[in-house]
Formats: sequence, structure tokens, C-alpha cells
Amino acid sequence: MAIEVKQQKKGVIHLAIQDEMTIYSVLEHKGQLSNYLKSAKEMHIDLAQVTEIDSAGLQLLLFLKQEAVSRGIALSLTQHSEAVVEVLELLNLSKHFGDPIVISADWKSS
Repeated sequence: MAIEVKQQKKGVIHLAIQDEMTIYSVLEHKGQLSNYLKSAKEMHIDLAQVTEIDSAGLQLLLFLKQEAVSRGIALSLTQHSEAVVEVLELLNLSKHFGDPIVISADWKSS
């Protein structure tokens, strides 16, 4: 479980979440991501390496979106992994976040 800073300059931060976003890791993720919300004006979160996401991980994404809106921060989720897309589509939440989702041809069809 890791959050990697890919780029940070002038209030714009690009982060990447790796491994899982589950009940076992979400509290640590929340602490780290909340710290970045304090100073960012724009935040991009790369979800390409998220291998698993459960309701706790989804709650974290919803919390981040709500906090970003209330603080006037532009938040975008990018490079959604297959696991993330499955959950967002299952719960019809893709439009809530408003970020384009690219479906990879390499994903298994179910």
C-alpha cells in the first residue's frame, strides 16, 4: 500500500495510489490524502495500480470529492484500474466524479 507523489508544483499535485483501497488500508490513505488537500489547489489521483477496492475505498473517494468541492480544489481521478471501474459502474457513480473513464482492451470480459 503506497501513495506516490508523481509531481508537485505550484499547488498542483499528481498522486498515484498503489495496491488496494480496502478497509485494511483506507485509514492510512485518508490521512495521507487529507494532508495533500490542505495545500493543493488542483489534485490528480492516478488509480491505475489499484488492485482491489471495497466500500471503504469507495467512501474514501467520495470523501475526497466532497472535501475538494468544499475547499474549491479541482480533483480528478485518472487512469482508473479495472477494479475501480467495476465498482463505479456497478453503483452507477461514474458520473458523480465526472472524470472520463478509459476501458482497456486488455481487461478480461466478464
